[in-house]
Amino acid sequence: MSEQGYDKFGIPNWENRTLFHCDNLDVLRNMNSNSVHLIATDPPFKKGRDFHATPDSLAAGAGFKDRWRWDEDAHPEWRDSIFDDWPESWEVIEMARSSYGDDMGAYLCWLGVRLMEMRRVLRDDGSICLHIDHTAHAYVKCLMDSIFGHKNFRNEIVWCYRTGGASKTHFGRKHDIILFYTKSNQLTFNIQKERSYLTGQLKHSPSEKLQEDEFGVYQVVLFSKTHIKLYVDEHGRYYTMVNCRDYWTDIDAVGRTSRERFGYPTQKPLALYGRIIEALSNPNDIVLDPFCGCATTPVAAEKLGRQWVGIDIWDKAHEAVLTRLYQEQMEVEGESEKPYLMARGDVHYETQPPERTDDNEIAAPRLDLKITRPLAPWQKLSRKEMATLLEVAQKNGDGVICGGCGRTLEREFMQLDHITPKSDRGENHILNRILLCGPCNQRKRNNLTLSGLIRENRKVGWMKDETLAEFAQQDAHKKALEVRDGYL
Repeated sequence: MSEQGYDKFGIPNWENRTLFHCDNLDVLRNMNSNSVHLIATDPPFKKGRDFHATPDSLAAGAGFKDRWRWDEDAHPEWRDSIFDDWPESWEVIEMARSSYGDDMGAYLCWLGVRLMEMRRVLRDDGSICLHIDHTAHAYVKCLMDSIFGHKNFRNEIVWCYRTGGASKTHFGRKHDIILFYTKSNQLTFNIQKERSYLTGQLKHSPSEKLQEDEFGVYQVVLFSKTHIKLYVDEHGRYYTMVNCRDYWTDIDAVGRTSRERFGYPTQKPLALYGRIIEALSNPNDIVLDPFCGCATTPVAAEKLGRQWVGIDIWDKAHEAVLTRLYQEQMEVEGESEKPYLMARGDVHYETQPPERTDDNEIAAPRLDLKITRPLAPWQKLSRKEMATLLEVAQKNGDGVICGGCGRTLEREFMQLDHITPKSDRGENHILNRILLCGPCNQRKRNNLTLSGLIRENRKVGWMKDETLAEFAQQDAHKKALEVRDGYL
C-alpha cells in the first residue's frame, strides 16, 4: 500500500481487501499503530450459549461459543496486562464479577485486551462502533469509557427491529446497541438522512411538480407552515427525509426470506453497517472488522468505495467474503476497459498475522511508553510468578515485610505493585516490583513512586519500621537481579 497520505499517521502493514484467518488478538497486536480510520464490528454478546448457522445455508458449519468461564477464558497474561496497564479497566472487570459473576468478568477480560489493541490501531481521527445487546451493554459501556475515555463517547445508537417472539415476563427486547466512540476530539462525521413519516395535515399547492433526488421522487408541499420535500413509500405513506437521530427504526433485520440472508447465526444487514461506514469514513478510508463473520462490514465497505481489512477465526470466512461480494455484484476497475466482478485474486487471504513495520508501540494508556519486542524471558514473568519470588525475598519469620511501611503481615495481606509507576514510564518486569500491604498499595496507586510513598507514610503517620522497609526493598531488588541473571 502506498505511503502517500500517511505521513501524519501510521502506515498500514497489510493490503486492501485482506482477510486474516487467525485469532484477532494476534492480528491486532501485529497491526501498525494509528493506521485505521474506522472499526465497525459485531463481537459475541455474552449470551451464555453457542451459535450455529442454518444447516442448509451457505454458512453451514459456521458457529461460535458465547459462553465464558473465568478459569478458562480470562488468561493470566490478559489479567496481568489489564491490571498493570489499564487499572481503570480492571476496576470495571472486578465490579462486573461482583455484581454479575465471574463469567461476565471473563468476557470483559477477553474483550478488553482486544479493545485496547483496537484503540492503538485507530488513527487519532478514527472512530469505533461496537455492536452489543442488553446482556453486557452496561458493562461494555463502562469498559469502553475506561479505554477510550468517557469524553470520547459520542452516541449510544439504538437499532430497533421487529424480529423474534414475545415474552410473558418482560417487554419484548427488540433493539441492539451500537456504542460509538472516537479516539480523540478529531473525527469524520458525514450527516446521514432517514425517513420521518408524517401524521399532520398536508396542504397541497396547485403548482406541485414531481422532482427527483438521491432519495427518490418528491413534491414540494406546505406542512406546518414550512415547505418540505414530500416522498411516498411503497405502502402509500408520506414521509420526509431528516437528519439521522440516535435511534434507527428504518433498517430491518435480516429475515428468513431476505435476499441477503447468508445463514450466519448473527448476520446483520448491509444497510446497518453501510450507514455506519458512510457516516464515519470517507471514500478510500480504511475500515476494520476484527469479528467479520459473514463479511457484512467488508461488503458494505466495498460497496461504498472504502478500503477494508477483516479478521475471523471461521474456516470459511474467506469463501463467505467472495460469495457475498459476488452476490452483491461488486465491481472493481481492472486492467481492461470494462470493470469485472470481484474474483478470487482480489481478496488477500492470510493465515498469519502481519509483521509490524512501525516502532512497536504497545497498547498502554500512556502512549509515549514504547518497548522493543520481543521481551527477554525474565521480563515476561506473570504477576503470580513475581509475587511468589518476592514473597521469599521479603519473608520475615511467618510473615512478609511490606516494602512501604515495614509492617510484617501474612502473605494474604500483601499486593504486588510497581516501584516506579506506569505513569512515570515504569516497566512491568520484576526489577520494578515490590510487595506492599493493602493500605500502602491504595495510597501509592499509579501516582507515587516507592520513595514518594515512604514520604507520604511518614507524613500521615503510617510508617511502622523504616529500617525493615529498607531491608525488604534491598532483598526484593537482590532477588530480582538473581532472576534476571539466571536467564542471561
